[in-house]
Amino acid sequence: MVRAAVAGIGGRMGSRIAQILSQTDGITLVGGCERPGHAVVGCDLGTLSGSRPSGVLVQDAVERVLERCDVLIDFTAPEASLNHMKAAAAAGKAVVIGTTGFNPTQVEHIGTLAQEIACVLAPNMSVGVNVLFKILRDMTRLLGPDYDVEIVEAHHRFKKDAPSGTALKLAEAVAQARGLAMDEVGVYARHGLIGERPRDVIGVQTLRGGDVVGEHTVFFLGMGERIEVTHRAHSRDNFARGAILAAKWVVGKPARLYSMLDVLGIAQ
Repeated sequence: MVRAAVAGIGGRMGSRIAQILSQTDGITLVGGCERPGHAVVGCDLGTLSGSRPSGVLVQDAVERVLERCDVLIDFTAPEASLNHMKAAAAAGKAVVIGTTGFNPTQVEHIGTLAQEIACVLAPNMSVGVNVLFKILRDMTRLLGPDYDVEIVEAHHRFKKDAPSGTALKLAEAVAQARGLAMDEVGVYARHGLIGERPRDVIGVQTLRGGDVVGEHTVFFLGMGERIEVTHRAHSRDNFARGAILAAKWVVGKPARLYSMLDVLGIAQ
């Protein structure tokens, strides 16, 4: 039985992960933490996850939950996730990170820490989205450079980073299939007299509003036709189930940085 703890257990994702985890075979919820002063600190873990009282309380320090678990699941914020991973590395525990918005320095630091512990890092843990990453590479190669590629993503008004980590990963999949670097071809905003669209550009546009869980559409725009590939998340449950799948998979794996494609056994 895999013993899991959830960082950010009082958040939108953390609370849902805890609830679904408590109903999943082969894994058990043994701890949860939140930032000091959060309303759920001191609450009973079982009650919070929708099951019977367990006598285990939500902690305000990640170190206190790492003592009890095999793997830490983290959907918090970049700086917090990095600090949690440092603590997990010191404790020798695996981690699953679904946080987005990391800067390049933070990603590099995560890669360094992954030399000490197994870590699944993914901007989107939905099985459907990760299959889409694979399909996009194949589509890009088959369609060739004559099709312009644009990506539009929409999320709820509370999301803090833009574009979404998923949109960036989709764009990177297309760029890699074309042998390009997103640092050189990515366009994230257009305004005014912009001139003719350059051939190799990959556009990524952002929408924010309401309670949209997550929508991503990739447009392949050719002369005389277009192909649209869309993924719509109807709830956070698919992200939570993917994270739990990753947590069950990563325990016992060698120290390394893994993706959801590794978890799903999808060749990259």
